Amino acid sequence: MSEKRAIIAEHIFLINYSDSIFEKEINKFPETEVDSIDMYIKIMGNYGTPFFNYDMKIKLTSNEIIFQRNDYLIEVKADYSEAKIYVNNDFALKHAMMNLYSCYIVYRKWGLLLHSSCVIDQNKAHLFTGYSGAGKSTAAKLSNPRILLSDEASIIKIQGNEITVFDSPFRSETESHAKNLTAGIGSIQLLIQSNQNKRELLKKSDALMQLMDKVFYWAHNREDTKNILQLMQQLVQNTPVYELYFQKNESFWELIS
Repeated sequence: MSEKRAIIAEHIFLINYSDSIFEKEINKFPETEVDSIDMYIKIMGNYGTPFFNYDMKIKLTSNEIIFQRNDYLIEVKADYSEAKIYVNNDFALKHAMMNLYSCYIVYRKWGLLLHSSCVIDQNKAHLFTGYSGAGKSTAAKLSNPRILLSDEASIIKIQGNEITVFDSPFRSETESHAKNLTAGIGSIQLLIQSNQNKRELLKKSDALMQLMDKVFYWAHNREDTKNILQLMQQLVQNTPVYELYFQKNESFWELIS
């Protein structure tokens, strides 16, 4: 059994894993020497079948929450102090960790994991989100050489009117060169591919509705759903959200910068 003390944003996880094949995915989480532990996680393999859909089953017991997809199973204590993860492969492990981390930060009322890419420009974090295929990864690539905080899942700390975006280890294509970097939020763009560039500011209520289904979260109790709504309200109250019609070149940055 191997062990790693990993940090994601401000949270420390002591990860035990049974198989060296998981090291590539686990090595995406920076190591830390901090003594305090927020959650103990045990990872085991040989579970289920390779991914074929996103269908999730959730079961609640008196002291545990169980998340089950065909390629992974999570058994986590109701207070998120300990978790066991059974996975089929690296892809399943990545998604299981995203699931677990997202639920953890919502439970703690700390923040949200948003399906988006994010880059730093002029010391501010700018997020790009939208439906599948809208161009999140494309916008991230076109933003080079700006620092990339995420290309798939952005970690957003929401504390009152202070919104901070952290370097995310949950990536689809790119490695992080922004280890330990954070930035205050500047804006959120809802992407729409177009033959011309245009940016339109959304009303707070419309922004809330459009962003709700971009949160990585699997609803299982009313209290956490309430937490998400409160966090989302704080996010849109303190962050301008735009519809960004963009061409597939870097010229859309003229509207943001």
